[in-house]
Amino acid sequence: MKYVIVLGDGMADEPIESLGNKTPLDYAKTPVMDELAKKSEIGLVHTIPEGMKPGSDTANLSVLGYDPRKYYSGRSPLEALSIGVDMKATDISLRCNIVTITDDEKPYEEKRIIDHSAGEISSEEATILIEAVRKELETETYKFYVGTSYRHLIIWDHGETIDLVQPHDVLDQTIGQHLPGDTVLREMMKKSHEILNNHPINVSRREKGLRPGNSLWFWGAGTKPTLSSFEEKTHKKGAMISAVDLLKGIAVGADMFNIEVEGANGGLHTNYEGKAEAAVGALLNQGFDFVYVHVEAPDEMGHQGLIDKKIQAIENLDQRVIKIIKEALDESKEDYRMLVMPDHPTPIRIRTHTSDPVPYMLYDSTKCIDNQLKYNEKDAKASGKFIGKGHEMIDYLFQ
Repeated sequence: MKYVIVLGDGMADEPIESLGNKTPLDYAKTPVMDELAKKSEIGLVHTIPEGMKPGSDTANLSVLGYDPRKYYSGRSPLEALSIGVDMKATDISLRCNIVTITDDEKPYEEKRIIDHSAGEISSEEATILIEAVRKELETETYKFYVGTSYRHLIIWDHGETIDLVQPHDVLDQTIGQHLPGDTVLREMMKKSHEILNNHPINVSRREKGLRPGNSLWFWGAGTKPTLSSFEEKTHKKGAMISAVDLLKGIAVGADMFNIEVEGANGGLHTNYEGKAEAAVGALLNQGFDFVYVHVEAPDEMGHQGLIDKKIQAIENLDQRVIKIIKEALDESKEDYRMLVMPDHPTPIRIRTHTSDPVPYMLYDSTKCIDNQLKYNEKDAKASGKFIGKGHEMIDYLFQ
């Protein structure tokens, strides 16, 4: 038996009036998921433990079988594992977004944050901007590390796990009240704007009609993580396919294998087919029992409040990922179980995450199920099936 999770990050949502009170998942044209739903178990799973912040970090840990209450030590330390930073016990890791703030004459504190991703800035451009900041701001206490696209990292030697605000939680808000209480971090963010606002990369981006990456934003502080081995825990040899450092870092911490896919960038125009083909190869040719295929695009479109593009991301997931994996596994005659789900909702209405339960669809090629439900939030709730602890989902998949 082979096992695969296809995870559409932030895919769940709320009914939207302009879509006839359907969610993007329900509205999207998803013929493959529709066909699978007829033969699958549909239900809800709660991936965010009560009282914890709804993030891709806690949610994906849950889906992979790691109880966040036990294993979560902060978001950016997981990304540090992916980047290859060897954290000391006394280090604090901080997520360092390149963001877009308003381009006006107001003081820094009175500006508003427009885009948490600087228009999904490319890794190539972002690397140049981080190097410009590093040249001016890096010290023995604060070290900068380059990640992917807008997602980067600072290691704070002998730092503190202070509470910092996620940029996607304060979109279109004046930033002053959300800046770090720590004086040094706050001043570094202000100086980053001075360094980046008129940098040639951003001058060029404005000329092309793109959003500039004109400030850094620090968040997600945490300490060095310790995850148990996925294979020892589940007795399954697992691989991760993702474009984002968070998921790659979880895989590193869990001793899973990271499969790199050329052109996978965490955006709407990622290499969907490459991810699907890599998953098929891992399961059928490389001896892996389990593959986790993570697609970031629905979440990014939710944060940007783009209904049509979130629908497009879901349709891409259906036609360019799930279809390829399903057809290849069917043709191979290999028995398999496929779990399709989001990690958390990212509703268009609020452009950030919520802790609501998410719909799952579990297909088993060896079972004959006659199901009248569709795969969406409404039908998942109507099914009456509910898994209250997200970290138990992986055992449910493998049982």
